Amino acid sequence: MNAALQGIADGGQATHAHTGAWVAGVLRSRISAGQLPPGTKLSEQKLSEALGVSRNTLREAFTVLAGESVVQRIPNRGVYVAAPGADDVREIYRVRRLIEPAAVLWGDIPAEALEGLEAIITTAKDAKAAGSVQRMADANQELHKAFVALSGSGSLQELMEKVLAEMRLVFHAMATTPDFHSHYVERNAALVEQIRAGQREEAAAELRRYLDAAEHELLVHIGAVPEEPSSAEARPPGEPHPTE
Repeated sequence: MNAALQGIADGGQATHAHTGAWVAGVLRSRISAGQLPPGTKLSEQKLSEALGVSRNTLREAFTVLAGESVVQRIPNRGVYVAAPGADDVREIYRVRRLIEPAAVLWGDIPAEALEGLEAIITTAKDAKAAGSVQRMADANQELHKAFVALSGSGSLQELMEKVLAEMRLVFHAMATTPDFHSHYVERNAALVEQIRAGQREEAAAELRRYLDAAEHELLVHIGAVPEEPSSAEARPPGEPHPTE
């Protein structure tokens, strides 16, 4: 089996025949965790054997994931983990700007949730000190997932899981740019400090600026826009984001 597919069924095999959604969830979570990088071929035979499902069920899962732009069907070649382009990056950040700041602003933040956020920051700082790009990326994914979890909405968390799977694919483009992740460690830490201090409006506004800057940086890296300061970076600290 392809090395990228090793351990794909570690979470268990399907318990019934109609498990297209379950298979899609397994593959999505592996992509979100960085275990299936862009360009990985998803073999029907190997995956159906590993997961204990029929090829028809697997094809149902592929259809779901293709609709989410997580995989790509190439005629006469098969199904591959997608490599997001500029339009995908813009759509990812369009969704993130709507749901993440709102969750930070209006979500429920009990003590245990705050402790969870701070634990993720500790992990991220340890990863930065060790120079581990993978662990910094992992911690970043976990933090933004935790922000959306503050909403208490299962539907929003499910949406964010799909967004993070695409986001992980985007992060692969930044694998040779460790600085991309390292400077966001400190910005993430500052956001959590604002949340702890009860400055939720300020944290939500800063998170929106942060997402603007990250989107611009990614688009520059893939050559979609020229390298110049983004409007988010050009605004003075504390100045509100203009209405779009």
